[in-house]
Amino acid sequence: MTVLYEDNHIIIVNKTVSEIVQGDKTGDKPLSEIVKEYLKEKYNKPGNVFCGVTHRLDRPTSGIVVFARTSKALSRLNDMFKNKEISKTYWAIVKNTPKQPEGTLKHYLVRNEKQNKSYAYDTEKPNSKQAILHYKLIARSDKYSLLEIDLETGRHHQIRCQLAKIGSPIKGDLKYGAERSNPDGGISLHARKISFIHPVSKELIEVTAPVPEDNLWQAFGGI
Repeated sequence: MTVLYEDNHIIIVNKTVSEIVQGDKTGDKPLSEIVKEYLKEKYNKPGNVFCGVTHRLDRPTSGIVVFARTSKALSRLNDMFKNKEISKTYWAIVKNTPKQPEGTLKHYLVRNEKQNKSYAYDTEKPNSKQAILHYKLIARSDKYSLLEIDLETGRHHQIRCQLAKIGSPIKGDLKYGAERSNPDGGISLHARKISFIHPVSKELIEVTAPVPEDNLWQAFGGI
């Protein structure tokens, strides 16, 4: 975890692939607790430290996570995420380049809770939710392509599932059709940028997360 932005109401961090945002059945220490410890130590705070989870990022994904430092910021950020007032951009390294260098993907996703996996369909199915994303090819190597993705909807495993559906699985994503795993056990999906109006100060906040340190990410966008 690296802190990218911090003020009295919010803290934005760059998550590594191994970190979990919230506690789960693994019992591993979640990022929310790591952030609490960081704040407690930095500001020498006695007692409990407030750290509210505003959104999630899949464990094997890296990049930007926003936490609230006050209950006021938490409730406002929750509303902003719900009302799509927060713009998030992702970078994904994929195996097969999409046929079009840029485009919009529209599918209907059905979530299978038992498998913790979503399935994409071209037409509406029972219990499906529409998923829309926009992608753009921004770099290529011999074997892989780097896509920039803007989400219009926020469905379970949406980017992973939709890219796999068009035959461009994310590097390392065995669950969605990648041939082999990444050495760090993560997938090559990175929450790259976020922009929103600050819930309290009303200033524009724009944050970019540096890409992970592995060689391919660095070759594509080591900034």
